[in-house]
Amino acid sequence: MEKNQIVRIKYCDYADLCSECVRFSVFGMKIISGTAHRELAERIAQSVGIQLTNVTVNTFPDGESFVKINENIRGKDVFLIQPTCPPTNHNIMELCVMVDAARRASAGRITAVVPFFGYARQDRKDQPRVPITAKLVANLLTAAGVDRVLTMDLHAAQIQGFFDIPVDHLMGAPLLADYFLTNGLDKDAVVVSPDHGGVTRARKLAEFLKSPIAIIDKRRPRANVAEIMNIIGSVDGKRCVLIDDMIDTAGTITLAAQALMDAGAIEVYACATHPVLSGPAIERIEKSPIKQLVVTDSIQLPEEKQIDKLVQVSVGPLIGDAIKRIHENKPVSPLFTNRFRRDQH
Repeated sequence: MEKNQIVRIKYCDYADLCSECVRFSVFGMKIISGTAHRELAERIAQSVGIQLTNVTVNTFPDGESFVKINENIRGKDVFLIQPTCPPTNHNIMELCVMVDAARRASAGRITAVVPFFGYARQDRKDQPRVPITAKLVANLLTAAGVDRVLTMDLHAAQIQGFFDIPVDHLMGAPLLADYFLTNGLDKDAVVVSPDHGGVTRARKLAEFLKSPIAIIDKRRPRANVAEIMNIIGSVDGKRCVLIDDMIDTAGTITLAAQALMDAGAIEVYACATHPVLSGPAIERIEKSPIKQLVVTDSIQLPEEKQIDKLVQVSVGPLIGDAIKRIHENKPVSPLFTNRFRRDQH
């Protein structure tokens, strides 16, 4: 067996991987972290069972990014961990520089692991003379040399079609559902979508919780401003669980929570995969009737945003599982359909 050969094996049939499977399954794999969220990258590497690759990632005083890979990655299966969260432009450029460094170091395959995909909301022309920036970012990553993309809860699932390379699109619902089920919050629950576009996401969570769904009909007069219209479905006397892909300024989710309480809900929980939490988001959440906001760590939150109402669950084990499956050419689809039990990973 050549030293740098990428080895792909079939896992054993036992529920828990034996030590030999673990040892050989990570042979030929390298996980590299950018500066956007190193703590998440460490959790992913720990879940996979390897150490992060030694790299130097710096920003020069003039703002330029510099990347140097300090280990041999020739012929390796390389996974680059970099959510393109704020500062979005810097993190996208740093990811492209990391890709170029890996490509010039003769990596066997380069997978961009982007837990949060920036510019995902700019996915169509809804006004004259505006760009489709999500497509531009897809083109940038492909041109830089990415062979595959692993991401999570895109704002619009059709963004997968912007790439001419394979895209694995994970869902946060199996992970968020585990939190609610573990804490017994599925009893008398109704899963609520804050708009028509999130019905598929709400239905997926409702399948895990075995709960009905409701939909909030809203009208958005301008960007980041939402007006609640009415509620489709029964929420009277129920525990409501709002779910969205991301929470930005929290206008939508907090107005929805108030509308649900006004309609007779006994308590309101909210959950989202990506906690952007910009502008007045924290203040709005604090003043809202939301009892608890459950989010993932796809975006690194500063300490001032980690309020008492907010609970974070890590996507590290989920992404780590996906990386192992991609490396071994195993299907990723079981991660969509099965409850992801954090206590077993």
